[in-house]
Amino acid sequence: MKHILLGVSGGIAAYKAAELVRLFKKQGAEVRVVMTQSALEFVSPLTFQALSGNPVHTELLDTDAENAMGHISLARWADVLIIAPATANTLAKLSCGLADDLLSTLYLAATCPVYVAPAMNQAMWNKIVTQENVNRLVNQGVHIIGPEQGDQACGETGFGRMTEPVSICTQLVAALSDHASLSEPYLHGHKVLISAGPTREPLDPVRYLSNRSSGKMGYALAAAAIKAGAEVTLVSGPVALTAPANVNLINVTTAEQMYQAVMFRASENTIYIGAAAVADYSPVVSDKKIKKEGDQVTLILQKTKDILAEVAALEQHRPFTVGFAAETHDLEVYARDKLTRKKLDMIAANWVGQEQGGFDSEQNALQVFWDQGEKTFSMTDKAQLAEQLLGLIAERIKAS
Repeated sequence: MKHILLGVSGGIAAYKAAELVRLFKKQGAEVRVVMTQSALEFVSPLTFQALSGNPVHTELLDTDAENAMGHISLARWADVLIIAPATANTLAKLSCGLADDLLSTLYLAATCPVYVAPAMNQAMWNKIVTQENVNRLVNQGVHIIGPEQGDQACGETGFGRMTEPVSICTQLVAALSDHASLSEPYLHGHKVLISAGPTREPLDPVRYLSNRSSGKMGYALAAAAIKAGAEVTLVSGPVALTAPANVNLINVTTAEQMYQAVMFRASENTIYIGAAAVADYSPVVSDKKIKKEGDQVTLILQKTKDILAEVAALEQHRPFTVGFAAETHDLEVYARDKLTRKKLDMIAANWVGQEQGGFDSEQNALQVFWDQGEKTFSMTDKAQLAEQLLGLIAERIKAS
């Protein structure tokens, strides 16, 4: 039986935490609840005690606990710590390492995986300092679930709604299963080739055309594949990221260089994941700096080679081929068309140009499609999303 430690902080979404307890118990987990003092203003501890079957913890210095070290005992008891809802104040305290109450102290003492489900007003969520706190937590290894977009209790609309309990429960149950099987690397024996980041297509000696891809998803996939026991080669466009340890890194700049690097190695690998944002067109390069003359300038663009389609079309030693589709509209229509047209095994589609997720974000959500199947991964940090996607890829390879 899994031990889930649920932290509840003081927001109106605290009422949803009661449903979380019920869902966790339904999955056979043992649940213990920790509440902040402000959370007590929204929901009675008796509610959580009745649902969990365990006393609710609210005080840092518990004189009833042996040696008054209840926070250490709770931290060691837990297989996972989930904080839902996590208010802006809670995120700030955790990110800075403050420990002035039971919940924040538990976070510092915990050695198990930690998940937080933020919930707050949309303006508070979009505040630069809140996003900095979230990014700091992600860098500390915390998994962020949500928030979602929609109507809020204050009457405003935007990102800030806590992810629904069913979705949180599903993600945690899957994560606990993954952590339980870490001793059995599910990609052991596989060679994984990943392309990541943007390409830069030169216009002249000083200018180039590029895109907003940060490479974070591709690098997260590389790290997750290493963790899953695979031998990983990462073909990366120009990014401001450090490659994971034990990855064979191949740095490239242009779409043509990425094409050559991928095609040279594709048949040596069992899986290819095309997470790079490769330029569709490349300009005819001027050997001299283009001068500012006139109100308009005409550029001649040539279509680049289709890396994904050519890998998928390999006749010998073809790897299981996974593409990415970043779309601003009609996501499913374009993703399924790309899946079929390029004869891919799987495609992972995500929205770009939206308020949350996509390029240069620490979080993302994916809709994954394959022949006669699909799966949705809710908004979460890219490290966790990478593990979820790789787990699905492993499942599809076994099923094929």
